[in-house]
Amino acid sequence: MNIFTTGKLENALSTAALKNKLHTANIANVDTPNYKSKQVDFKTVLSQSMQAQTMTSYKTNEKHLPFRSEIGGTHRAQITTNNHTTVKHNGNNVDMDLEMAELAKNQLWYNALTERVNGKFNSLRTVINEGR
Repeated sequence: MNIFTTGKLENALSTAALKNKLHTANIANVDTPNYKSKQVDFKTVLSQSMQAQTMTSYKTNEKHLPFRSEIGGTHRAQITTNNHTTVKHNGNNVDMDLEMAELAKNQLWYNALTERVNGKFNSLRTVINEGR
């Protein structure tokens, strides 16, 4: 159990970094013949996690209550390849405008996540320093 609750933030940062890597790879291969764009399919994994709402807990006493919590860290984002479209005559399907927009959106998301992580660590620093 992670008492600092940064596990979910770490997973979100990892997913944002993966999305950045894929968007930049798609942009780099914009003129590569027969290259098919790749995306991170996080929504499917998220919906599967939301459906599995309960986890079993280890109980040392029969009077312990079961808990319901979010499932964090057990599901990872999946990479999908878009094989269904062709944008260019050479078989490539990278849409540069879409990739640039998604890259900018992902950068904003990543910045928000890093600010949240910094806030968590600043809170811990304040507690450790006894409010000083």
